[in-house]
Amino acid sequence: MKKSKVYFTKDLSSESLVKIYEAVGKKLEGKVAVKVHSGEKGNQNFLHPEYFKKIIEHVKGTVVECNTAYEGERNTTEKHLKLIKDHGWSEYFTVDIMDSEGDIELDIPNGKTIKKNYVGKHMQNYDSMLVLSHFKGHPMGGYGGAIKQLSIGCASSYGKAYIHGAGDPAKIWTSNHDDFLSSMADAAQSVIDFFKGNIVYINVMANISVDCDCCAVAEDPCLKDIGILASTDPVAIDRACIDLVLKSEDRGREHFMERVKSRNGEYTIECAKTHGYGSTSYELIEIK
Repeated sequence: MKKSKVYFTKDLSSESLVKIYEAVGKKLEGKVAVKVHSGEKGNQNFLHPEYFKKIIEHVKGTVVECNTAYEGERNTTEKHLKLIKDHGWSEYFTVDIMDSEGDIELDIPNGKTIKKNYVGKHMQNYDSMLVLSHFKGHPMGGYGGAIKQLSIGCASSYGKAYIHGAGDPAKIWTSNHDDFLSSMADAAQSVIDFFKGNIVYINVMANISVDCDCCAVAEDPCLKDIGILASTDPVAIDRACIDLVLKSEDRGREHFMERVKSRNGEYTIECAKTHGYGSTSYELIEIK
């Protein structure tokens, strides 16, 4: 089986985001959605809009987000837009809350746990997507990367509860944990199918905390910055990030991996692999 290509650079500069995107060799056409994490109010680790300015301008993209399914400053469009302004996103970019006018249902015929997904209605206004993921830990998923951005990230507020509840939004915090993880892998499939594979993934391994950018109170980073990865394969890029942590000699490695392991985070990668939209077999290509 042919290995997926994952490009890697230790240079974390804004210019390197453009360079590594170009290295992938896939030009995103038409109206480009750029999926970011806007950062919960109070979170100190999220990656700021100034950092992404060059790459977003390079692809002529529109920054997209969706509302959350839990209490905070991003669970309504009104509050989310205010926070986006406070965090500086709207100062530089056109920002679209994709579920501000509701959602659309996407089918997942081969879903292991869920057979449908609910994404922001405005997704249908875009032809391709650049998925900019801040690789870090996560209180429930173990880690957050490209697969989480495709699934939870693109899901509407209702869709987030649906994925978390493994098909039953009422069980948002009480569903079987592994079913939640496999639901993320299922949901990611629907977004890939929607864009017919016209997606490029960039994972930034900086400010690596065990907590997500969705946490208003988050632990400080426990690992030294590692670099930037890019690929057209969301499974390979997430697997490569985990492997880079495992290969790290940083003293925070065990703390980070305890979060991943205790939440069975790598199960999401394995479930995604079975869908066939990515591979855990990859070639890491370092660019200078």
